[in-house]
Amino acid sequence: MLPALVEDDGSVLELITKDRPALRRSLAERGAVLLRGFDIGGVDGFADVVRAFSGDDPLTYAERSSPRHSIKGDIYTSTDYPPAEEIFLHNENSYQAVWPQTLYFHCLGEPLTQGATPLADIRQVWQAVDPAVREEFTRRRWRVVRNFHPGFGVPWRELFGTEERSQVEQYCRSRGMQVEWTGRDSMRTTAVRQAVHTHPVSGEPVWFNHATFFHVSTLAAEVREGLLGIFDEPDLPTNTYFGDGGRIPDDVMDHLRGCYRAASRRFDWRQGDVLVVDNMAAAHAREPFTGPRRIAVAMAEPSSATVVRVPEPAGTPVMG
Repeated sequence: MLPALVEDDGSVLELITKDRPALRRSLAERGAVLLRGFDIGGVDGFADVVRAFSGDDPLTYAERSSPRHSIKGDIYTSTDYPPAEEIFLHNENSYQAVWPQTLYFHCLGEPLTQGATPLADIRQVWQAVDPAVREEFTRRRWRVVRNFHPGFGVPWRELFGTEERSQVEQYCRSRGMQVEWTGRDSMRTTAVRQAVHTHPVSGEPVWFNHATFFHVSTLAAEVREGLLGIFDEPDLPTNTYFGDGGRIPDDVMDHLRGCYRAASRRFDWRQGDVLVVDNMAAAHAREPFTGPRRIAVAMAEPSSATVVRVPEPAGTPVMG
């Protein structure tokens, strides 16, 4: 079903100006809209599309979890992971207290093979999740633990944009995260978030969280084994638990990954495509690829939910 395809060779800005209400309805109903055949006008034109469709400037990518860099201003590379790696389905920044409601992807260069950005309707994912699992996650919520180690991954100074620990602590407190300084230059953040949200337009329940994406078992086997050879489980760069710190059973994680994959749909990128995604209706992923794949990304329309305070001191999670 995803996405709704809009093809034309005219002006994309004229189309958005004329048909914006209908395009926004399609976005909410289908979860994604693919604009194809338009002369976008490069990165600057892509930024104009974001402003026309969302009515505001693109957002700055804050508190990120993956390597990427700015192409120009708040237009970023999609993810700077090696081409051979798959990126599992997820909703952008669903581990944060504030996330973008709308995402934009622009194909600046087609891959030779694969390289799609698969989409999964998270309303469908919610329906597919076993009711007992839904109830447990709704009741217990989910917990994300992130560790920042010197020389490994995104440094905490870069992530938070400051050298001052007090500013990091203030930022985290304001967003319901606990901070623990675990070494000379290491830190751990812990946050408890809701697993099920209500879509702001349709009022439907959506499976909106990073519990599956960040869980150590979702990593490729060789990556998982490598990380566990370096770090004890509480010190992994990212991992997830139930909100009270209890371990999420392996069979539950297998079930959740199966629900995402069953809902997944793909299309092949074409040069110039712009994909608009309702971040609270559709998860997105990345296939491995060969060739000069280059996808620009922008985010817009900040959204949030009530911050859930971590119910116990941060540290080694309690295993259930």
